[in-house]
Amino acid sequence: MRYVLDNSVAMRWLLPSQKSADQDYAEAVLRSMLHATALVPQLWYLEAANVLLTAEQHGELTTAEADSFVIELLNLSIETDNLTTHQAFGQTLSLARTYHLSSYDAAYLELAIRTKLPLATLDKRLLKAAGKAQVTLYLTN
Repeated sequence: MRYVLDNSVAMRWLLPSQKSADQDYAEAVLRSMLHATALVPQLWYLEAANVLLTAEQHGELTTAEADSFVIELLNLSIETDNLTTHQAFGQTLSLARTYHLSSYDAAYLELAIRTKLPLATLDKRLLKAAGKAQVTLYLTN
């Protein structure tokens, strides 16, 4: 099984959500990685690094904790889509305009649409856009 993994889910594996339903979902996605592969746009790594850096700067975690988490992420079955940047000025920009998303969030939506894979996200705007675009959500009924 393959799916598109939004950063909003992956970062909950280290920085728990105060919403128990969101945290439960993030943990279910992580457990699924025993038999599933995540596909991410190239920007996923930069987003993750930025979240970790910001959390360090706000004292939410130490550098050692962030570095340890990075090693864990690198050991997961996560594949990078190399065509994301080629879609940026075309389909991604169009989706961002249509659904009032950032270009970053639209990149996840574009990837899910193009690959016909379900999307794992906790981002409310992206969830709404995925519904309108008829993108299946990962691990939901």
